[in-house]
Amino acid sequence: MLALATRGTLTANAPLAPLVWFKSGGAAEWLFEPKDADDLAGFLRDLDPATPLMALGLGSNLIVRDGGVPGVVVRLGKPFAKCEAVDATTLRCDGGASGILVSSTARDAGIAGLEFLRSIPGTVGGFVRMNGGAYGRETSDILVEAEVVLRSGEQVTLSRDQLGYTYRHSDLPDGAVVVSATFRGEPGDSAAIQAEMDRIAAEREASQPLRSKTGGSTFKNPVGHKAWALVDAAGCRGLRRGDAQVSEKHCNFLLNLGTATSADIEALGEEVRDKVKAHSGVTLEWEIQRVGVAK
Repeated sequence: MLALATRGTLTANAPLAPLVWFKSGGAAEWLFEPKDADDLAGFLRDLDPATPLMALGLGSNLIVRDGGVPGVVVRLGKPFAKCEAVDATTLRCDGGASGILVSSTARDAGIAGLEFLRSIPGTVGGFVRMNGGAYGRETSDILVEAEVVLRSGEQVTLSRDQLGYTYRHSDLPDGAVVVSATFRGEPGDSAAIQAEMDRIAAEREASQPLRSKTGGSTFKNPVGHKAWALVDAAGCRGLRRGDAQVSEKHCNFLLNLGTATSADIEALGEEVRDKVKAHSGVTLEWEIQRVGVAK
């Protein structure tokens, strides 16, 4: 039993399937939803350093294994969902703010260059950690700095350069939680920004299975290749394992057609990796995070 003082909400054996896009997987041993950054910092200071910790955003690029997640899962809810313009080119956004909120706030403030976040179904914390990107841009192009609570409970500010960004990767320390970020764009016309957001939304709707139980892009694009094309060439479009399926619309997406377990989904992904390796010699790397323990 965790007996820690907190102003937030601490729930034991909390089901995570409803909180992730695949709608599969086990429970968190503990789910902590802090009231604010100071509440989170105090909680982590008092938490046994041996207790596992992970942060959860919208769960859009995540497989939670069926045995659940040991330790504490931190979820930044409504108290961390604000975003505001600081000046003519800069936004400060909480770690739980969605890509849609960030891009819409930028549009209203006449700040261009953040439209691509409209297409990423995640939160600021995930963007910062994974260098989230789409349509030729990524978080490292717009990030100024991020405010982070370390696993020790220490609150620090890390610049973009300190985060050591590469493709879909940062050097953010394990167990660190991003509580806010500052983004910088450029002056733009709100109508033109909205038009670009509409274009991105329409293109995404046409090419991706957005209305399905999915986890977004499954594999990273290898250098010189598109992951979806390698998967398609290996004959995996529509491939199934139980209720887990490779999307026929976009074959870098895996789907839960109904009652797929996380084990089904992950095993299908590994089967795809094997088939791509055998066909093209390329080893696909998972982009989806896989967490927790197998059942």
